Amino acid sequence: MLARLCTLLVITASSLQALTLDSLAIHYHNGDLWVLDQQLLPTEEIWIKSQTPEEMVDIIKALKVRGAPLIGVAAVLSVAQLAEKGASASEMEKAALLLRQARPTAVNLMNDIDRILVPIRNNSPSDVISTAEAIFKEDIALCEAMATAGAALVQPEENILTYCNTGGLATAGIGTALGVIKKAHQQGKNIHVYACETRPLLQGGRLTAWELEQNGIPYTLICDNMAASLMRAGKVDRVLVGADRIAANGDFANKIGTYSVAVLAKHHGIPFHVVAPYTTIDAQCPNGEAIQIEERAAHEVRGFGSLTWSPRHAPVFNPAFDMTPAVLVTSYILDKGVLPAESILAE
Repeated sequence: MLARLCTLLVITASSLQALTLDSLAIHYHNGDLWVLDQQLLPTEEIWIKSQTPEEMVDIIKALKVRGAPLIGVAAVLSVAQLAEKGASASEMEKAALLLRQARPTAVNLMNDIDRILVPIRNNSPSDVISTAEAIFKEDIALCEAMATAGAALVQPEENILTYCNTGGLATAGIGTALGVIKKAHQQGKNIHVYACETRPLLQGGRLTAWELEQNGIPYTLICDNMAASLMRAGKVDRVLVGADRIAANGDFANKIGTYSVAVLAKHHGIPFHVVAPYTTIDAQCPNGEAIQIEERAAHEVRGFGSLTWSPRHAPVFNPAFDMTPAVLVTSYILDKGVLPAESILAE
């Protein structure tokens, strides 16, 4: 079982006060919490100040901060901000439970909030703050461990296809799937990346391409429906994706369209890897059918920003995620190492 292979990293943490916590997309300093508005990337780099849990809920729901690990980090920092302001335990618990419901599919958010509820219910504000700090630093360490484990699989000169955004914009650290790519690039493996644009909100086209450029990694941006042709032409050697929730049997939820990529990779005999930390594993969820899939607003499919490409009231189906069965997975690249899918399917 995946859950048995993951153990909690214990990180000693001090108060957030007078401490700066920095990542590519989130910044905390002296009680001020800022997030990079990912809806405006890549054309604008604007930082938003979040002053209340209610504001953070709106930021998370609007995908201004996104990525399964990062929304958990952002949520607990919002609770820690309350602790620094002297909020009562009941006020912090109310805020934590509100944040826990901001998005339903990514289990990291629930896991992180459940961790910070312990010191809240013990009426220990200092431990609330140190727990939030520990979760932030732990995510950085988890990303580094996944990147190192995954990069060992990548061979020189490979063409890697990835989907959605799984880098420093989705985590506090180097990233999950994109973290593996960054590490392989740093190791001089001369890789090339095919980044799927990721409809409907173009996280691959806007965010992954931006991160790849920031890191000097050679890449080609493709429309999602071009992946099959690339694979048939033998131009894809490996697929790396992230996950928002992994069930106990290895089924996983990820950005809508991941299932299509997995089916294509299986048909063409291309290794397909899921890169995720232990915080993404839901041992209480028996299989993918039990994962709640978030449905989002129709306007996301009808257009983007001021641009509209459908009739104004076109009926829309807009699930934010899909479920990929474990049988399509080659291996899981976890913070504790690489786990072949066969070991999950055999249980």
